[in-house]
Amino acid sequence: MHTHQPHDEHAAAHPHLDSMVDRAAHPPQHTPPLQLKRLKLLDQLLALWILLAMALGIILGALVPSTSVVLEKVQFVGVSLPIAIALIVMMWPILCRVSPGSLIPLFRQRQLWQHLAFSVVVNWIVSPLLMLGLAWAFLPDKEDLREGLIVVGVARCIAMVLVWTDIAGGDLDYCAILVAFNSILQMVLFSPVSILFLRVFRTQPLGDWEDKDIDYTTVAKSVAVFLGIPLAAAVLTRSFFFAIRKQKFFQERFLPAIAPLSLISLLFTTVIIFAAQGKQVVHSITDVLRVIPPLIIYFFTTFAAVVFLLRQFHVPYPRTATQAFTASSNNFELAQAVCIATYGAQSPQALAATVGPLVEVPVLLSLAYLLVHLRRRWRWDTDDECPTTFYCHGKNCTPKSKDSIEGRAAVKEEQV
Repeated sequence: MHTHQPHDEHAAAHPHLDSMVDRAAHPPQHTPPLQLKRLKLLDQLLALWILLAMALGIILGALVPSTSVVLEKVQFVGVSLPIAIALIVMMWPILCRVSPGSLIPLFRQRQLWQHLAFSVVVNWIVSPLLMLGLAWAFLPDKEDLREGLIVVGVARCIAMVLVWTDIAGGDLDYCAILVAFNSILQMVLFSPVSILFLRVFRTQPLGDWEDKDIDYTTVAKSVAVFLGIPLAAAVLTRSFFFAIRKQKFFQERFLPAIAPLSLISLLFTTVIIFAAQGKQVVHSITDVLRVIPPLIIYFFTTFAAVVFLLRQFHVPYPRTATQAFTASSNNFELAQAVCIATYGAQSPQALAATVGPLVEVPVLLSLAYLLVHLRRRWRWDTDDECPTTFYCHGKNCTPKSKDSIEGRAAVKEEQV
């Protein structure tokens, strides 16, 4: 029987190193990504369900005129009560999977603070300015629609980003930290940045805008409800099961059982959003069509730029996915609440804020599937990052950073 002999003593001394490098260099072919293999029917056909939910919502809103009135009759922090409940339920199962104990060690890593700094720059400087530029480029003659888009661009996502990150197989622990950090910054920066963009970058006198202020109360309530409530519920849920020593049941039975609630709530939210605005969207189709192009360009440009940049710096896939969706997602519930409170429910600004999620949901879902595909196509390994730095220099890694794929390959090449 023929047995493989090592080429030299170094190769024999590092069989595990060789196997890892070989797997990295020659991954299995024609194997679906792990995320897609594990998906059930609800997950596999999510794109179809989203399209059906959008169609159902538009049909309800257009054919039943009272739909929007009924849905908007009861509001919670400026958002339709059914949408508010669905958003809270949607985030609860995902946050239940985040272990608070696993987050503490992350704060001791220099990488985390580098990722936080990167996230702050992209979320609070690059993305809002990009939306501001696109709004002016596509809507120079429609100041009301432009204002709605600007509010959407400043409202950084603290809810749906968890869903997109989960679908794409991103790092939920990192995502939870970025979301919490953005929530704090949102309470501090949203109002002044929005007022700066809306008051300073204008072509007409302020007029009534002297009396229109985006107050901190609306922002704080939105953060407290859409992040605070599901986060508190998740912590209490984990604490309960761990207190009665049912950790194994919690991990193996409970979490899989409640997991579908996130996507079901997403579908329900989609139906409600389209139903509530279906009539207005149909009647204002010209304005809607003018708002859609800058939104599509915004989502694709932000997402692609972050993925390309972090890929060049060899940031691992899970954290790249998390950063990409954090940068390209928006807090549509906050944008809608602010526009409704500031301009009125039937204002063009509110319409522009409403079109935001109508575009964001299908576009970011498509980007999540695209990223999963690129992970396999690019052979994007999860430990493609040096443990001590934000990025990896490949063969120029320092001795401490030989854990990267390029570093392990360099070690093997040097030894041979």
